Amino acid sequence: MKIAIINGPNLNLLGTREPGIYGRQTFEDFLKSLKEKYTDVQIDYFQSNVEGELVNELQRTGFSYDGILLNAAAYTHTSIALGDAIAAIKTPVVEVHISNISAREEFRKNSYISAKCIGSISGLGLKGYELGLLYFL
Repeated sequence: MKIAIINGPNLNLLGTREPGIYGRQTFEDFLKSLKEKYTDVQIDYFQSNVEGELVNELQRTGFSYDGILLNAAAYTHTSIALGDAIAAIKTPVVEVHISNISAREEFRKNSYISAKCIGSISGLGLKGYELGLLYFL
């Protein structure tokens, strides 16, 4: 099984960025433990702060992977292009958010990608990625 994890802007700063909201663990450390726990799954990771690069990665993985876990971060609330990319690919996408976006600022309650995804996981910290992976398994 092949799973892609695609993270959007500022998620490269996990561990140091607003630890009260996002925690103190880096994504690299979390990813290492996830790969060690699920050795039968090929987990590929991509992160970009650039919207077009995220669209390109969705298109690259969207026809050959078994599932995509997408944390579009702030682009969740602004990017019609990401929603269109999800709709255009065959691979199912689970939307993941570390924080509970429904309990935060008003603008975060709007998602341009949720309706294109098969499901959403929000507010469970990094554990949300593992839960999304378990869905695909």
